[in-house]
Amino acid sequence: MQTVSLDKDKIRFLLLEGVHDNALQVLKNAGYTNIEYLKTALDPDELAEKIKDAHFIGIRSRTQLTADILQRAEKLIAIGCFCIGTNQVDLDAARSLGIPVFNAPYSNTRSVAELVIAEIIMLMRGIPEKNAVVHRGGWNKSAKDSYEVRGKTLGIIGYGSIGSQLSVLAEGLGMKVIYHDVLTKLPLGNARQVANLDELLAEADVISLHVPDLPETRNMITAAEFAKMKPRTHIINAARGKCIDIDALADALRSQKVIGAAIDVFPKEPKSADEEFESPLRAFDNVILTPHIGGSTQEAQANIGLEVAEKFVRYSDAGDTTSAVNFPNVSIPVKDGSHRLLHIHKNVPGVLSQINRSFADAGINVLAQSLMTQEDVGYLVMDVDNNDSTAALERLRAVPETIRVRVLF
Repeated sequence: MQTVSLDKDKIRFLLLEGVHDNALQVLKNAGYTNIEYLKTALDPDELAEKIKDAHFIGIRSRTQLTADILQRAEKLIAIGCFCIGTNQVDLDAARSLGIPVFNAPYSNTRSVAELVIAEIIMLMRGIPEKNAVVHRGGWNKSAKDSYEVRGKTLGIIGYGSIGSQLSVLAEGLGMKVIYHDVLTKLPLGNARQVANLDELLAEADVISLHVPDLPETRNMITAAEFAKMKPRTHIINAARGKCIDIDALADALRSQKVIGAAIDVFPKEPKSADEEFESPLRAFDNVILTPHIGGSTQEAQANIGLEVAEKFVRYSDAGDTTSAVNFPNVSIPVKDGSHRLLHIHKNVPGVLSQINRSFADAGINVLAQSLMTQEDVGYLVMDVDNNDSTAALERLRAVPETIRVRVLF
């Protein structure tokens, strides 16, 4: 159980997979200089060894932080996913150990939306197949199955930050936009929310998926859904690899129910550039295959580096967990002349009253406090008079439900 925060130069950051240099600059500007920076992911044995002494770890999509790995991370305070997704982290295990997980859910939305717009135009013009033929020495100069996007209907599945931005860009090209979402969402521009997925499938000329990885979104597009689409449609997936049944998509391409597809995410992806990518979709000239690079632009990675590193700093400096994906969100202003205590505990009734009673008995003056809970964990941030911090820390450590307690300043 960690109790007292270290000096900044002793707090160790382990950054993997070549996160953007902006992250390094943010940390250094905040006074954190003990940083190990690696451009690659680590195999499980190396990761388990490296993470033992890390207080913060920053990863992208290849590193897998399993419950077993996290159990070995004896000093770990927080995890940063320098990307949108957090599937590579066992979020429940991290929370139960008192470790918040941060990500960057919005920093690459423009990059993904721009890629999808480019793919819509390329698919509607039949460019992928024409390009492949010319590379082989052919010359298929034909307007067959080649269309302008103006006036065509784009169906967006998932109208969140990426889907809604794509909607605006598509309307700028003169497309009609319809969307399906599990929630009622206010449309941007002239977009229209349809009643259900079947309605979208039947109406759209091109379909683009922008949903999270949830049990209900896995295999949401199967042979049954392809059968409900318009003849000779196009489909794009820059969301999650398990949303589309790849074998069913291959069948739809063979039958020409689908005459073009662009896929950026896959159910199984190579762990490194040395591993061969395998998919039945490699057989089709009319399919754009990209290696999970929807958000891989310099601008997006720079924004992600800033966003996640700043969340690290706010948590390390002030205990701020705003926007943590697996952890109670708490943020209170810093008060002069106070010491801040962070208390992570099992979420059972009576912990706060127990702490306040103990502090009252000891005459400890609480200047501010905020408690939030999530699932099995409670997170209490409190400020006490400088003269009371040692006694307060001892009282918090004595609470039986304590998972982790720290004093920051």
